Amino acid sequence: MTVTLYRLEGCPYCERVVDTLEELNVAFDSVWVEGLHSKRTEVKSATGQRQVPVLVADGYGVSMSQSARIIAFLETTYGDAESSDTVGV
Repeated sequence: MTVTLYRLEGCPYCERVVDTLEELNVAFDSVWVEGLHSKRTEVKSATGQRQVPVLVADGYGVSMSQSARIIAFLETTYGDAESSDTVGV
């Protein structure tokens, strides 16, 4: 199962997602995108949008943006039962 994170250097929202991925020991590939929205062709062609962070989890058929939504998904999907009980849905 492949997990890919589209991210921008220096983006605090992207770093929150990275921290969560690392805390949950989820292996992931990073795809660094350009700073200018108009040059984010790689994330646009993969997800249909230019916003970051974007997480693509192929095994779950998931492509989502917004760090809070991504973190909730990660904690629910990859966290232990105790962690997922604390996630508000």
